[in-house]
Amino acid sequence: MLVLVLLILVALAFDFMNGFHDAANSIATVVSTRVLTPRVAVVWAAFFNFVAAFGFGVAVATTVGRGIVVPEVVDNAVIFAALSAAFLWDLITWHYGLPSSSSHALIAGLAGAGVAKAGPGVLLPAGLVKVVVFIVVSPLVGFLLGALFMVIAIWLAHRATPAAIDRTFRRLQLVSAAGYSLGHGTNDAQKTMGIIAVLLFTSGRLGEKFYVPFWVILICHAAIALGTMFGGWRIVRTMGMRLTALQPIGGFCAETAGAIALLGSAAFGIPVSTTHTITGAIVGVGSTRRFSAVRWGVAQNVVAAWILTIPCTAVISALIYLPLRLLS
Repeated sequence: MLVLVLLILVALAFDFMNGFHDAANSIATVVSTRVLTPRVAVVWAAFFNFVAAFGFGVAVATTVGRGIVVPEVVDNAVIFAALSAAFLWDLITWHYGLPSSSSHALIAGLAGAGVAKAGPGVLLPAGLVKVVVFIVVSPLVGFLLGALFMVIAIWLAHRATPAAIDRTFRRLQLVSAAGYSLGHGTNDAQKTMGIIAVLLFTSGRLGEKFYVPFWVILICHAAIALGTMFGGWRIVRTMGMRLTALQPIGGFCAETAGAIALLGSAAFGIPVSTTHTITGAIVGVGSTRRFSAVRWGVAQNVVAAWILTIPCTAVISALIYLPLRLLS
């Protein structure tokens, strides 16, 4: 029982780090457009991260808990290795200001430890293919929706004065920022829910049927909201200020695109990267002005972090698991 409680605490520590690391996703646009101060923005984002606990389902949690590796091979050591590797990768990329995917780090950590324990046969292709495909699809969807909404917004506002446009979209950005934070909380908190639920399931505390208890939903959303409250300011600068210059109209379009993409993927149980999605949306918005408005050198560094996340985290997780196996 003590080991189970400690592992749940480790999972919540990762969830906190996820919120801390991904705070930039939720607040970068609304801070960079100066619609909200950083302090107010993190409270706004954290509140809606937590509200996402009510009424948005647990389809993503089920995919993570039962769709990545065969549940029967998941034991305490595998869970610990996966969480530790994902936490370390988030810490490394936060240090360098790179918005990597906490979601993919956790999934890769689970896969890496599972393979280290029982070989590649424990991987479930259907779930992994879904994850890998959406590494490409989620930023592309964000890009296309961001660009589309920006074009529509410009067309609708082309006769308005700059002051009226700025005033209107400053108000609308409060709504879009809330919507994006709902999508972020819905998608990202569910990954940790899946890990805790599979811990409870493999320890025999859920009975014969896998499900996510409501208390798990609440504590995971609370942990990610608390992490968001502390914020990852290094990544905020990359996302909101270095990729492209944003005005309230652009911030609204990027956040709306991200919210729609995240809530849609969560409904289908697809654990996409909130980081990939909002980065694609920001780049899509910036590219509607002119292609040179996007700082492609910064974008290349971000993409490099995406590419490295899965193999690096999987290897780190396997290396953490191997000595644990020798001790057991």
